[in-house]
Amino acid sequence: MKICVTSTGESLDSALDPRFGRCAYFIIIDSNSMEFEAIPNASSNVRGGAGIEAVQTVINKRVDVLITGDVGPNASRIFNTSNIKVIVGVSGAVRELVERYKKGLLK
Repeated sequence: MKICVTSTGESLDSALDPRFGRCAYFIIIDSNSMEFEAIPNASSNVRGGAGIEAVQTVINKRVDVLITGDVGPNASRIFNTSNIKVIVGVSGAVRELVERYKKGLLK
């Protein structure tokens, strides 16, 4: 399973970035091997439409789950039509959040 966590940095020990559309990085993790890819968020500094652009980045990476602090209404509408499970309202380090998700502790 591929899990995307919005992050303030490029490592699994970085803190979750609570801003989906304007997060610093997307960390894409293979939940089985814990191998990951850190992707700078190209839409973090755009004037408008950051959430929509960020959604496209996540969809293009074919993730199964997104873990973030908050998702705006425009991005939420798109996620509602995708097969990506979205978990919001969490905080902590990327690695910790993935482990909590794998144990069924994030809903």
